[in-house]
Amino acid sequence: MKNNFKLLSLGLLLGFSILTSAQDITGLWQSIDDKTSEVKTIIEISPNDQGIYTGTIKTITPRVGYQPKELCYKCPPPYTNQPILGLKTFTGLKLAKNNEYADGKVIDPLTGKIYNLKDKLNTNGNRLNLSGYVGVSTIGRSQTWLRVK
Repeated sequence: MKNNFKLLSLGLLLGFSILTSAQDITGLWQSIDDKTSEVKTIIEISPNDQGIYTGTIKTITPRVGYQPKELCYKCPPPYTNQPILGLKTFTGLKLAKNNEYADGKVIDPLTGKIYNLKDKLNTNGNRLNLSGYVGVSTIGRSQTWLRVK
């Protein structure tokens, strides 16, 4: 009876530790327009062999009344005049602690501005809350991305 209790306890503990461990952000994500709540792009997030994540624009979603730009005109080098489709929109993102990522840089291809980036994945792994900022992380812009299933 004691052995069964130990096995059950061990199983529950292992299950709980798996549930509370960091989830991976690898995969396809929909970026959502802050003003219209429409899908703007599909971003593919992938890590390199050091666990540093990059987000690449895979699809630009057509929307009524919006003509997407094709090139990153106002962007600094090495992004200058690069196609927005296929652009590495963010780089350098690393797991900081459970479900939180930091130390990234993100470029806004419409303005050419580069911001510091941190992300937090919600507990079910379907929403990624991104914060782009200059200087202090409490002052900046936030977006929520939705995982593509």
